[in-house]
Amino acid sequence: MLWVAVAWSLFQLWYASPLPFVFGFGILNDTEARAIHLGFALFLTFLAYPALRSSPRDRVPLLDWVLAVVGGFAGAYLFLFYVQLSGRPGQPTTLDLVTGTVGILLLLEATRRALGLPMVVVACVFIFYTFAGQYMPDVIQHRGASLTKFLNHQWLTTEGVFGIALGVSTSFVFLFVLFGTLLEKAGAGNWMMQISIALLGHLRGGPAKVAVVSSALNGVVSGSSVSNVVSGGIFTIPLMKRTGLSGVKAGAIEAAASINGQIMPPVMGAAAFLMVEYVGIPYSEIVKHALLPAVFSYIALLYMVHLEAIKMDLKTIPQRPTPARERMLRMGLGLSGSILAVCIVYYGIVAIQAVFGGAAPPLLALAGVALYVASVWYSSRYPDLALDDPNAPILELPRAWDVTRTGLDFLIPIAVLLWCLMVEQMSPGLSAFWATVSILGIVATRKPLMAVFRKENLAASVRAAWDDLIDGLALGARNMIGIGIATATAGIVVGTITLTGLGLMMTELVELISGGNVILMLILIAAISLVLGMGIPTTANYILVATLMAPVVVDLGAQAGLPIPLIAVHLFVFYFGIMADITPPVGLAAFAAAAISKEDPIATGFQGALYSLRTAILPFVFIFNPAILLIGVDTWPQTIWVATVSLIAILLFSAATMNWFVTKSRLWESAALLLICFTLFRPDWWLNQVSPPYEELPASEFLSAVAQTPADGRINFVVEGVDLMGEDVRKTVNVPLGEPGEPLERLRGIGLTITQAGDALMISNVDFGSYAKRIGLDVGYDVVAVLRKAYQPSSLIPIGLALAATAGVAGLQFARARKQSDRKETGPAR
Repeated sequence: MLWVAVAWSLFQLWYASPLPFVFGFGILNDTEARAIHLGFALFLTFLAYPALRSSPRDRVPLLDWVLAVVGGFAGAYLFLFYVQLSGRPGQPTTLDLVTGTVGILLLLEATRRALGLPMVVVACVFIFYTFAGQYMPDVIQHRGASLTKFLNHQWLTTEGVFGIALGVSTSFVFLFVLFGTLLEKAGAGNWMMQISIALLGHLRGGPAKVAVVSSALNGVVSGSSVSNVVSGGIFTIPLMKRTGLSGVKAGAIEAAASINGQIMPPVMGAAAFLMVEYVGIPYSEIVKHALLPAVFSYIALLYMVHLEAIKMDLKTIPQRPTPARERMLRMGLGLSGSILAVCIVYYGIVAIQAVFGGAAPPLLALAGVALYVASVWYSSRYPDLALDDPNAPILELPRAWDVTRTGLDFLIPIAVLLWCLMVEQMSPGLSAFWATVSILGIVATRKPLMAVFRKENLAASVRAAWDDLIDGLALGARNMIGIGIATATAGIVVGTITLTGLGLMMTELVELISGGNVILMLILIAAISLVLGMGIPTTANYILVATLMAPVVVDLGAQAGLPIPLIAVHLFVFYFGIMADITPPVGLAAFAAAAISKEDPIATGFQGALYSLRTAILPFVFIFNPAILLIGVDTWPQTIWVATVSLIAILLFSAATMNWFVTKSRLWESAALLLICFTLFRPDWWLNQVSPPYEELPASEFLSAVAQTPADGRINFVVEGVDLMGEDVRKTVNVPLGEPGEPLERLRGIGLTITQAGDALMISNVDFGSYAKRIGLDVGYDVVAVLRKAYQPSSLIPIGLALAATAGVAGLQFARARKQSDRKETGPAR
C-alpha cells in the first residue's frame, strides 16, 4: 500500500509538470487523468479504511483486496478504454453499464468508509430523485431517467462523477495537500509554532494568541481545519489550560482559529480551488478578494482572545528579562530586516528577468539553490528546535530570532508558491508543482546537508532523509483519499442536477420559501450549508450548495434589483461550509479540539461557534458591501480606508458578542456597538434612505458607459426578457470589464455579444461557461438601462457619527472601569 500511495503522488507530480510535453510521453487529457486519480483513490480507500469497527487492523482482509482491485479498475475505466468510449458516445455496451453500476456502488461504499454515512445518504437521495422524478412534488418534478441514461451520464461522461469537482482535485488540490504535508514533514510546522510562541507568548493570554497566529501561519500552506487543530492543538491547548483558560475555551479558541485556515490565502481550503472553475476567474484574483476578510477574521479572534484574557485576568508566560531599549532595537531590526529581505528578493528576481530574459529561469534556480545551501549552513550553526512540553513546570520563552534562524530555508518553498501564484500568475497546478519540487528538494537534502556542515554521520542522515521523502509522498496521498472520494461523490449530485434540470427548479423553490426577500434567502442558504456541512466535508458541501444555490442567489438578487458579484456569492457559500466544521452537534474541528482538551465536544462546539460569529457575519457583508472584497476599490487610499473602517467594524462586533469593550458592557451598550458595526459596514444603507444609490440611464447610453469604464472596472445594467419557464424577468446585473477597448469587444471578453437595432440593444449570444452565462444572462434579453452612481451625501457622515458614538460608549465604560478600580483600591466602605 505504501508504494501505491507513493506512485499516486509521483503520478500527480508528473501530470502537473511540463515534463510530458518536453519528452512527448505520458501526455494525458483531463478525462484520462481524472480516471487515474479516482482509480488510485478507490484502490487506497479499501486498503486504508476498514469496513467495520470489528475489522482486523493488523492486516487487510482478502475481500478488501478484491474490492480495491475492482474499484481501481472501475475508477480507471475511462482511461483504460478511452479510445473505444470516444468512438461510441451515448452508446454504452454491457461492459460499460456493468462497470458503471459496480463503480457507483463501490464509490458509495468507499464514501461510507472514508467520510461516513451522511455523505452516502446525500448521494443516495439524489440518485433516488433521478429515478423517481415523476413522483415528486410539482415544483421539483421531472420525467425521470432510465438506468442506462443514468449510468452513461454519471460514469461514462464528464457530467457526473468525472466532472469539474474531480478535475480540480486532480489538477491542483492534490499538489497543495502534498505541499503542505511535505512542509510539515520537513519541520516547518513546529518552526512556525515556535515563532508564534516567541512573538506572542509574553502577552496576556499569550498561549491563546499563539494558537491564533500559528493557525494563521499554518493556514498559509494548509487547507484543512482538522489537521490545523491536531498539529497545533496538541501544544497550544494544554498551554492555554496551564495559564488559566478552561479546557472548553482552550479547545474552542484552537478550533475557531483552525477553521479560518481554510479561508487564509494563498493556500485556502480545497473548495477555493473549485471556485476557479465555478466563477471563471484566476486563482490569484480569488486570493485578492479573500485576503482582507481572512486577515480581519484572525485579527478579530486575537481581539476576542485578548478580551477573554482581561476578563479572566490570565497569566503570561515568563520571558527572559531584557532591557526595553534592547527589546525595541530587536523589534526594529526584525521588521526592517524582513522588509529589506523581501525587497531584495523581489527586485533581484525582477532585475534578473529583465536582464537575462529567457535565460533567467535556470539562473534563478541556481540562485535559489545557493540561497538554500547558505540558509542550511547558517541554521546548522545552531541546535535544532525542540518542541517544548506544555505540561512542564517551567517554561521560558525563546527569542524570535533564535527560532527564526533555525529554519530560514522553510521560507523558500513558500516564496516560490507565492511568486508563481501572485506575480507570475501561473495556474494553481503549475504553481503548486514548482513549490512542491522545492520542498521535495528540501526534504531530500536538508538532513544530509546538516550532517555535512555539522560533521555528523552522513550515511544515517541520507537514510533518514530518504525515509522522510517516501513517508511524505505516501502521507500526502493518504491525506488526499478523503478529498478524492468526496469530490467524486459530489459529482453524483452535480450530475443529477444537470440530468434532471433541478438547478432551474431550485430558483422557484427558494423564491417561494423566501418570498423573494434576499436576506431571508441568504439565511436559508447559510442554514442549508451548515446542516449539510454537519455530515459531509467542506469541499463536497461547497460543490453541492454552490451548484444548487449560488445561481439562485445571483438570479433572485438580480431580479430584486441587487447586482451581486459572482465571487461574493461563492465566498458566501464557502464561508458557511467552513463554519459547519465548528457548529454543533457535528463540528469536526470542535471534536478534534475536545479530544485534546479532554472536554465535552458539544460544549466546545458551542463556545467555538460563539467565537466564530465574527466570521459568520462577513459573508453577509460580502453581498451588500463587496468593497471588503476589494471590488470597486481601485486605489491604495481607497484600500486603506476600506480596510480601516471594516477592521474597526469587525472589532466592535467582536466586543459586542463578548459583552466586553473597555469593561463589561451593559445590554444597551452591546446593542449600540452592534448598530455602530452595521453602520460602519453599511454606511450606504443610511444614505439610501435619503436618496437612491443609482440613476437609470436609457439603453442608448450603455455602450458609451462600457467604453468609459476604467480597466478592470465593473458596470451595472438592467436587462429584461423571457426566461426558460416562459415568464417575464427583469434583472439588474454587475459585470467586470477587462482592458479598455471597443465596447462590443470588451463585452465579448465576458462572453456577451450585443446586437444593436437603432437605440435598442439585444443579447444575441452568451458563450457557454462564460461569466455572463454564470450570472444568468441569456440570448434574447434586451438591455433596457444602464445604472450610473447617483449623487448622495458623503458616507463620511454616518461613519463619523458611528465613530463618535463608539467614543461615547468607550468614555462611559472608561469612567465606570475607573470607579470600579478605585473601589478595589480603597476597599469596601465601613
